[in-house]
Amino acid sequence: MRKHFWWISCVFLMFFITVIGWTPVSAKKSAISYNAAPTAKELFTQYVNTVYQTAKLQEAGLDMEVFQKALTGFFNLKTANKLAQNSSVITVVDFSKSSRQKRMWIIDLFSKQLLLNTWVAHGQGSGDDMADRFSDNNESHQSSLGFYLADDVYVGKHGRSLRLDGLDEGFNANARARGIVVHAASYVGESTIAQMGRLGRSFGCPAVSPAVAQQVINTIKGKTLLFINGNNPHYTSKYLDENVYASFTSQDETAVTDSVKL
Repeated sequence: MRKHFWWISCVFLMFFITVIGWTPVSAKKSAISYNAAPTAKELFTQYVNTVYQTAKLQEAGLDMEVFQKALTGFFNLKTANKLAQNSSVITVVDFSKSSRQKRMWIIDLFSKQLLLNTWVAHGQGSGDDMADRFSDNNESHQSSLGFYLADDVYVGKHGRSLRLDGLDEGFNANARARGIVVHAASYVGESTIAQMGRLGRSFGCPAVSPAVAQQVINTIKGKTLLFINGNNPHYTSKYLDENVYASFTSQDETAVTDSVKL
């Protein structure tokens, strides 16, 4: 009798487990359908991660959060037709890092390659080794945060240089009037760091080493994006509008990458 009871109990238990574990076919299809259709923001995040990993930006010292800000601005500026039509190059400068670090990165989004990682100076009014003060005022000799267009080339007191147009009102819109440009400076480089413990400083320009100045200028001229990040909780920009993620509707990464060239 007891043996019979245990046999019935085991059969009942197996049936109970089967019923509990059963999932309707419609529910399985629904789950598969959901997983196969990531949201626009998820697609954008996947794209950011793909470029970040492929270009080895973490190894080069560029923070993911800063890179994502730059890319958000890039696509907003693309949508606003501010950039050159075939533009795929972005420049990121992170003044939250020490001047002893290579804190400028030039990245080709289409090929997912880091083209250059180098030193860049901040303004003498912004601080010594670390930049902690920012201004768009004339004669402040401070760096200005935000999104810029790297525009046209001219020859001035620093030799062949690249004009910048600030795009963020209240933060860098006076850049051209202030003469904020990319130019070569002898105080930018490893030898200066060895002598002073930091880079020299500019009057507000993102100055680079003479050894790479022309490479930088030739790579980013012609209305490409330059984004300067820094420690300023008050910085805001309409080009950080995350609504731009809505343009990412394709599940095909190739199509997303090709959108860079549009």
